[in-house]
Amino acid sequence: MSTSGQTGPAPAPGRRADAVRNQQKLLAAAAEVFVTSGVDAPIREIAAKAGVGMGTIYRHFPTRADLVVAVFRHQVEECAEAGPRLLADADSPLAALRQWIDLFIDFLVTKHGLAATPQPDSSGFAALHTYFLDRLLPVAERLLDAAVEAGEVRPGIQPYELMRGVGNLCVGAGDDPRYDPRRLVALLLQGLRLPGPS
Repeated sequence: MSTSGQTGPAPAPGRRADAVRNQQKLLAAAAEVFVTSGVDAPIREIAAKAGVGMGTIYRHFPTRADLVVAVFRHQVEECAEAGPRLLADADSPLAALRQWIDLFIDFLVTKHGLAATPQPDSSGFAALHTYFLDRLLPVAERLLDAAVEAGEVRPGIQPYELMRGVGNLCVGAGDDPRYDPRRLVALLLQGLRLPGPS
């Protein structure tokens, strides 16, 4: 047993926390690039945005599919965690719902790119859809319930219907500069509002 320094122990907790923060920063940068340039964006563009070398990305994510799946999971968690925070900080539950839907749209841009990504393990990608619903449906439900209780949104809207409707509006965007899914989603949200007093 060598006493001159140990090479095998687990990294110190502070170092592990740094590694997690760095990976989160990398995933956030990749998500931004995917939203603006698509999931086929060059890895060097992601590396530049994250301020790391390309080797760092390949060390964490050997294939593009690995990176896209990790970004997908990262964005699901960002959306899930944002809901309660927005509800606490926004001027109204409806404002929180609108802000959350805006984040959800950014997420959907990346999600739709999964279809074009090589899928070596299709069962793993199918599991992502279940994960997505399990994490985000309760958040959408909480935001909708709060807006209904505040008298801002008509009752009876199902969270799945809302998320599916937003998703369907986002699918049409593609490369058509004349199509703005955010404008149509804003009209959808306007339709959820309770009519004001006449």
